[in-house]
Amino acid sequence: MLRITDHISIDDSELGFEFVRASGPGGQNVNKVATAVQLRFDIRASATLPDEVKERLVSLGGKRVSRRGVLVIDARRYRTQERNRQDALDRFVALVKKAASRRKRRRSTAPTRASKERRLEAKRQKSQRKRLRKDVEAD
Repeated sequence: MLRITDHISIDDSELGFEFVRASGPGGQNVNKVATAVQLRFDIRASATLPDEVKERLVSLGGKRVSRRGVLVIDARRYRTQERNRQDALDRFVALVKKAASRRKRRRSTAPTRASKERRLEAKRQKSQRKRLRKDVEAD
């Protein structure tokens, strides 16, 4: 059981790991060992996630989510399978936590009277400054 928040836990059977060969540093090891990890999670088939979290996870996932609703996280930062696996899990947990938190609704506010007066006073000062730059007419 992977604990995300106090209310959300995901069963290990819902997560799929596939190990593939990674590019990048590692010398001959790169050609022999499959160290990169692809974590797969079927968002729509998940029984543990609430529907609203699923929707936010699909939108947050962006291009990492397939048309079928499968989230794929690719981890190939490290040279070992275990570190890449942990990296993929950490990134997955962070993404689900972000999807689980509700975004605060914005309350529209009006500018205060003092802020309006400060803005108008600044405009008057700027106008005065520009007026003083003009040439003085000779009588």
